[in-house]
Amino acid sequence: MTITQLHYVLAVAEHQNFTKAARYCHVTQPTLSMQVQKLEDELNVQIFDRGKKPIELTAVGTKIVAQAKNIVAEAERINDIVDQEKGFIGGEFKLGMIPTVMPTLLPMFLKTFIKHFPMVKLKIEELNTDELIHRIHEGHLDAAIAATPLKMNTIKERVLFYEPFVGYISPNHRLKEKTAIEISDLDINDMLLLEDGHCFREGVINLCKTLKEQQKEAYELESGSIEMLVKLSNEGMGMTLLPYLNTLDLKLTEQKNLRFFKNPPPAREVSLIFNKNELKIQIIEAIHRTISEIVRGAIKFQDVEIISPIANKKP
Repeated sequence: MTITQLHYVLAVAEHQNFTKAARYCHVTQPTLSMQVQKLEDELNVQIFDRGKKPIELTAVGTKIVAQAKNIVAEAERINDIVDQEKGFIGGEFKLGMIPTVMPTLLPMFLKTFIKHFPMVKLKIEELNTDELIHRIHEGHLDAAIAATPLKMNTIKERVLFYEPFVGYISPNHRLKEKTAIEISDLDINDMLLLEDGHCFREGVINLCKTLKEQQKEAYELESGSIEMLVKLSNEGMGMTLLPYLNTLDLKLTEQKNLRFFKNPPPAREVSLIFNKNELKIQIIEAIHRTISEIVRGAIKFQDVEIISPIANKKP
C-alpha cells in the first residue's frame, strides 16, 4: 500500500469516474486503474462497484476512503512541518472567499501579498460559506475568508477586520431626508436582499429584528450580486445595505445615496478560517498580517455592533 495509491482512490471516490480521476491526478487512466486494482488485490476487497454508473463505493470502500483521507492528510503535513521548521513561506495554498468579500478585498491585498511572498502560489476560489466549510473539512482548501462567528469545533477563526454596514437609499425612499439612520429605521418590506445562500443576506435579516411581524409586499427583489442591488435601488425599487468596503468603489453620483448608521454602526466580523489541525500556519500568518494591515487603513470605525451572519440556523 502506498500514499500514491490512496491518492488515486480518493480521486476516483470524488470524481466517480476513472478517466476524470486520472486527469485530476495528471496520470494516464490505465496507470491509475492499475494502481487502484493492485491495492484492491493487496487488501483482497473491492473498493469500487464498477458496475454502477457513475462508479460507487462499496460498503468497505466507504470505510477505506474515510481512513485514506486521514492518512493522506497526515502524510502531506510532513512537508508543512519541515517548511515551518525552516521558516520557509512558500508552496501552493488554496484559499476560498465568500462572494460579498472577494470583489473588494482581493484587489486590495493580492498585489502586495505576491510582492512580499513570491514563493507562495495562491489558488483562490469564490464560494459561499457552506461550501467553504465543506471544502476545508475535505482538505480541498487550506483556509478561507468568511463572515464569522461560525462557532464550529473543527474550525479555527482569526479575525481580520470588522466591516460596518452602510445604508444605500434610493432618491424616492422614505429615509431619503435622514442624514444618519438607525437599526429601528429598517423595514424588511422595502429592503433589497441578496439571494438565499449568502451570509450577508442572513446578517441583514438578523438586523431587521421585526422580520417575523412584517409581510412582504407584492414583489420580492433578490439578487446574486451587491452591484445589482445598487442598480435596483437607483431605479427606485427600495433600499439596501452594503458592506463598507463596497461603498469605496461607488460612483460620485451614487455616494450621495449613502446613509451611515448612528454610532455604533452594525457590522460584520470577517475572519480567516481554517482547520484546527492545519499546519500551513506560516502562510496563514502572512495572509492575516497582510490583509489586517491594509484594511486597517481603509476602515476607520472604532466602535461597531457585531451582527451574526447566521439567522435562524444552527451555530
